[in-house]
Amino acid sequence: MKEITARANWMEKHRFTAIAGSGHSIVVDGDSETGNSPVELVLAGLCGCTGYDVASILRKKREPFTSLEVSARAERAAEPPTVFTAIRLVYRVGGKVSHKAVEDAVRLSEQRYCSVSAMLQKSARITYEIEYTD
Repeated sequence: MKEITARANWMEKHRFTAIAGSGHSIVVDGDSETGNSPVELVLAGLCGCTGYDVASILRKKREPFTSLEVSARAERAAEPPTVFTAIRLVYRVGGKVSHKAVEDAVRLSEQRYCSVSAMLQKSARITYEIEYTD
């Protein structure tokens, strides 16, 4: 079992400096005034996690993608805890890539590789679409 660590040090009001076990830090602000909110970071983490998977799979398949952007829009429950209930991912892929290769990479990320997606699927319905920019 692999363990990762993180900690958050209170600064003022609802602001913390979060430090991951890797040593990287980020400002987290519950009011979103001076940093990302914790929930925004979870959504950004999903985009980064699945984006990493898709890019890695496309590179292994030697697909000539020139750009990859993953964006997300989420709905939250009305009552606390206001977990995500629905998430829509949009993958924008540039380059002369095989559409099937991209679809396979996205599907593999969703169903097998993306840890963040696997956790969020416990409370949210995650859907996606793919847009090609070239």
